[in-house]
Amino acid sequence: EGVALGVELADLGNRAAALLIDLLIIVGCLLVALLLVIIALGPLFGKELGMAMFLLLSFFLRCPYFLFFELRWQGQTPGKRLVGLRAVDRRGGALSASGLAARNLMREVEVFMPATVLLLAGSDSGPLETTAALLWVGAFTLMPLFNRDRLRVGDMLGGTWVISLSPMTLHQDLGKGRARSSSRFSKAQLDAYGIAELQVLERLLREPKTDTVRQTKHDVCKRIRNRIGWREPVVSSGDVEAFLFDYYAALRNHLERHALFGERREDKHAVAGGTGRSSDVVPPR
Repeated sequence: EGVALGVELADLGNRAAALLIDLLIIVGCLLVALLLVIIALGPLFGKELGMAMFLLLSFFLRCPYFLFFELRWQGQTPGKRLVGLRAVDRRGGALSASGLAARNLMREVEVFMPATVLLLAGSDSGPLETTAALLWVGAFTLMPLFNRDRLRVGDMLGGTWVISLSPMTLHQDLGKGRARSSSRFSKAQLDAYGIAELQVLERLLREPKTDTVRQTKHDVCKRIRNRIGWREPVVSSGDVEAFLFDYYAALRNHLERHALFGERREDKHAVAGGTGRSSDVVPPR
């Protein structure tokens, strides 16, 4: 769409935690599968063939595991979902099956292949083989530390990166339980402002109650009253707060009602149902 979107890259600790959760799930499934293999085929085949079948089963379980969940859950595996991570396309497009396949198959080269070599060698592996395997894993594991986007080799090949998902929170409706009847304002008084001014007023009402904000609310209240011709006195800070909440709730309902009929007023310079340039209610502070 041509819109710049900010993302927060996942840190290595969270990525490691997500991978650990996924590996625990995979290992649990493999243990069940291994038990079935031993019970069903143990008497027929030797130890070596049984281990080979186990490793083959491990490959055909872990590869589809990552690919299946990331395709089905839009870049998330159970581990990523629990930690709050997601793999996304670096160009901002939709994740492709080929890109996800590349990033997940590369994990075999990064981690599982040297781990398999060590497992097969077992106690027979010498210090040279063990050191080579550890260096292999370490080089690929530390790769995200040497690029600013924290990409592993699989991300580079697949055109992806892993981002952290911030929890979505909804603001409480400002008018709920605080605003009085909107009938105290006439249609002409509500037609004085549009969506832009409503949004600025909402930001002001959500700000912490500091001395500067209180003074700004007094100024905004005075400007609104002058514009709509409001004659009732507003004396205390409580009166200012109540007036602003009442006007906010009434203006919001007024604009939403008109928007249902296609009459969208962008700001105070636009006629009802038209558009215009934006204007701030709140003066510079």
